[in-house]
Amino acid sequence: MARPATAPTRVADDELARAVAAEADVMDELLVRLVEAPTTLGNEEPGQAIVEEALRDAGLEPRRIPMDADALRAHPLAAPFTWDVGGKSNVVATWEGAGTGRSLLLNGHVDVVPPAAESLWSGAPFAARRDGEWLLGCGAGDMKAGLVAIVGAVRALRRLGLTLLGDLLVQSVVEEECGGNGALQCLLAGHRADAVVIPEPFPRAVTVSQVGVLWFHIDIAGIPAHVGDAGVGVNAIEAVFPVVARLRELEAELNADPPPPYDLFEHPINLNLGVITGGDWPSTVAAECSLSCRLALYPGQSVEELKARVETAVDRAAHDHPYLVAHPPRVRYDGFAGQGVAVPADAPIVEALAAAHERVTGVPPERTATTATTDARVFVASGVPAVCFGPHAERIHGVDERVHIPSVVETAQVLAALVCDWCGVAA
Repeated sequence: MARPATAPTRVADDELARAVAAEADVMDELLVRLVEAPTTLGNEEPGQAIVEEALRDAGLEPRRIPMDADALRAHPLAAPFTWDVGGKSNVVATWEGAGTGRSLLLNGHVDVVPPAAESLWSGAPFAARRDGEWLLGCGAGDMKAGLVAIVGAVRALRRLGLTLLGDLLVQSVVEEECGGNGALQCLLAGHRADAVVIPEPFPRAVTVSQVGVLWFHIDIAGIPAHVGDAGVGVNAIEAVFPVVARLRELEAELNADPPPPYDLFEHPINLNLGVITGGDWPSTVAAECSLSCRLALYPGQSVEELKARVETAVDRAAHDHPYLVAHPPRVRYDGFAGQGVAVPADAPIVEALAAAHERVTGVPPERTATTATTDARVFVASGVPAVCFGPHAERIHGVDERVHIPSVVETAQVLAALVCDWCGVAA
């Protein structure tokens, strides 16, 4: 049976702002708890338990969507993975509206990258600590502050006793940092809406375009020998040098003529040599070497096309090395394999978010492209418009990552205003 139509009303912006500000202490405490949960790949559950509790305290009824390896591997948008996803789950909740408004999904990820160079940090990476208006800790900005902003917005709206016309959906997903399969799993379970906003750390901006990302791994086998007889061996670590040179040439080609809006960036496509392992003894010629890389691709460029170009670059490097001609490197894929995506700068969700942002902050947000990737990829590729906007963070994926605490509250205020505008509020 269809629900009866309900007339919308307008909630005063200052009332919303005050309601969110009243949740500042709760948000602050939640952020500390989340930062101090070291939710690296495979260890996400303690963070998910915290989010689940926070959503329940906000008046929602959270449920779990477990990761299903077989279902993911069967889907064309899934990133390849070799690790075990058993026991992992995403936390979702739905605030059902009266049925006459548009639905909105607020998505955040609980997983974080491992802290880089812990010895360089000013304190333990997973010990939240304050420096004036900043909170430091691994994952503080990327993106536990965004999850906290979602919770703060929901708490404020619930305490105001509002009745939404459209559904508001909330997600805390896993594995954003290695492929986006957590968000995809939620889509496969039917947890979707008319539009998605992800409060990633893009302050005072709405991201409408993002690059795709490909992770690839190159394995080279050498011939071990005692260093005193190095001439009879082949050092696998040294054999990777010409491969890197060819990959740098590919990177330069991809940056030579970037399409709009990436022509505004000096170097939009970045190759990162992220991990290298090889050898087993200082006095033994290295018998093996593996190199793990990240390379970006433009919206409209296919992942398969980039894979082919990577493999061609590796083949050319092999032809430059007499040993590798007979023993070619092996290229394999594990982790990110996602296309770049974009939404129109005047899409309804972009316009609505920009309007809410300007009313709350007094400043219209930029509508930008990013040379990073987010879970927006999964939604846009599935036909759901998705954009990012969030708190002000610095040094993400680096040393002493930090988030500006007032910006977390401001983000929650913008999200609360957007929910009222987009979903509608009953009179």
